[in-house]
Amino acid sequence: MPRSTKSLLRKFLLWKYKHISENQFIYILSILTGFLAGMGTVVLKNLTHYIRLLLELEAFRNHHHALYFIFPIIGLLLVYIIKQVWLKKHIGHGISSTLHAISKLNGIIPKYNIYASLITAPLTAGFGGSVGLQGPAVSVGSALGSNAARLLHMSTKTRLLLIGCAAAGAMASMFKAPIAAIIFAVEIFSLDIAFASLVPLLLASVSAVLTSYMFLGTDVLLRFELTDKFEVNDIGFYIILGVVTAMASVYFSKVFFAITNFFKQFESRAVRLLIGALAIGTILYFIPPLYGEGYGIMNNLLKGDHLAAIGKTPFNLDLSNIWIVIALLIGIAIFKAIAMTTTFGAGGVGGVFIPTLVMGSALGNAFAKIVNNIGLGFHVSESNFTLIGMTGLMAGVLHAPLTAIFLIAEITSGYELFVPLMLVSAISFSITKSYISHSIYTLKLAERGELMTHDKDQNVLMVLDIDKVIETNFITLKPDMKLGDILKNAVAKSSRNHFPVVNDNHEFLGVIRLDDVRHIMFNSDLYDTVDADSLMHADAGIIDYNADNMNTIMDKFKSSGAWNLPVVKNGKYYGYISKSKLLTAYREQLINFTK
Repeated sequence: MPRSTKSLLRKFLLWKYKHISENQFIYILSILTGFLAGMGTVVLKNLTHYIRLLLELEAFRNHHHALYFIFPIIGLLLVYIIKQVWLKKHIGHGISSTLHAISKLNGIIPKYNIYASLITAPLTAGFGGSVGLQGPAVSVGSALGSNAARLLHMSTKTRLLLIGCAAAGAMASMFKAPIAAIIFAVEIFSLDIAFASLVPLLLASVSAVLTSYMFLGTDVLLRFELTDKFEVNDIGFYIILGVVTAMASVYFSKVFFAITNFFKQFESRAVRLLIGALAIGTILYFIPPLYGEGYGIMNNLLKGDHLAAIGKTPFNLDLSNIWIVIALLIGIAIFKAIAMTTTFGAGGVGGVFIPTLVMGSALGNAFAKIVNNIGLGFHVSESNFTLIGMTGLMAGVLHAPLTAIFLIAEITSGYELFVPLMLVSAISFSITKSYISHSIYTLKLAERGELMTHDKDQNVLMVLDIDKVIETNFITLKPDMKLGDILKNAVAKSSRNHFPVVNDNHEFLGVIRLDDVRHIMFNSDLYDTVDADSLMHADAGIIDYNADNMNTIMDKFKSSGAWNLPVVKNGKYYGYISKSKLLTAYREQLINFTK
């Protein structure tokens, strides 16, 4: 930063401390963060839109179907070149990366995240990659919020709050649904539901929505006005739909992790690109509706135009046959998860949120068509079931039932469907949760013990830095050292009463405590006959630097009753952690969380 800019910033901060309270400044920052998140979302949407317009020029129109195979490959190749040649950095999935930054990096997000997704996500989705923009929008907004907080020297707690404000702003701007956006930030990012955090979230959400209206007008991504009211007689079908969407959610998650693990076995990004690009090109050639984000599918199904939703296919199918239409809709639902994850595997950048809605809309519409055409005299609203299908997939795949309920309720401009929304969300979430413990966003973080929850004690432990509590100033002993050497070169020179014993490879063998030699330390006859190997004993437990998180470490102290435990890193002795130092660090971090 130039010296003149630093000087201006310093003067501003001094002025702020004198004239604006901390809470007032947080409110101002939340409005600014909402505006920036809204602007980021607007830019993402517009860039994607203009890329699509470019690819729909007259020169391409006559060959458009064949180009469904070519365009995604070009987009993924451009993203690969940008990553390898220009950015030279990894671009993670937006929401998962943000959650990791919150839990392990104190909310510090690198500056390049501001523009990385802003460039690569439109190229991925605009050229036909089967991904959404919600995740990248959250990534861009969160990076802006985090870096604004760092620039203005805000506390860790405020930085985390502004990241939540950015997430709410991105959601509010994308769907023009401010209430759902606040719930999304609370539900996904585990923010405290308190007045201190609720007001900034409200301000950020409103600011982002106004920004979206300012630049995009009243146009919305999902255009729908509720015409069919909720019928109590349909309640049984909604229950069945809840079970169906739960099964689909489990399928979606399993496919995501299976394909992701498949691509991880290839170390070369070029190989991933080649395999993934060819696969996604082939999928989109045979199933064109999966091209891009998929808003066309959702909007056309909500309007009741399933022919427009399906579009042209390379197969000469009789689309006047409703069962062929149903089969195609189920095919779209099945392959959307495959197409999305393959796009990620090839190196594409995008989000999971919109593909989840697309899959849910196709599944809900197909379910309603089956009910209406099975020949038993039933009739249900296809548009309503399309909406409720989206809710069920959101609740199951994202583990966000409240977000699902309020997003669809806001999109429909009313709460006529509140009962089936709640019912299907509850069924889908509860069943999916029993099979998939965490969402796509959070499963890997949870497995590593890096997931923020609404449990404040657990969150404090999670953000503790293990390196800050490890003490390494212990004198190590070799197993063949004699008692005389131990007393002269270790006990006499150390203020510690623990002496780890290691071999030539610095592997931890055991420990000798001062109490172990106190009764013989003045018996000179034993100085040359007793060695460390005969005096050492196993410690009460061992901490694995690479595998154990702070929760595990605390459990080891609790179960062993020890006050000091050795730390092993990459199989080598590394140091000791004392319970007293760990508790002191915990108390200091707790103060940072609550002040």
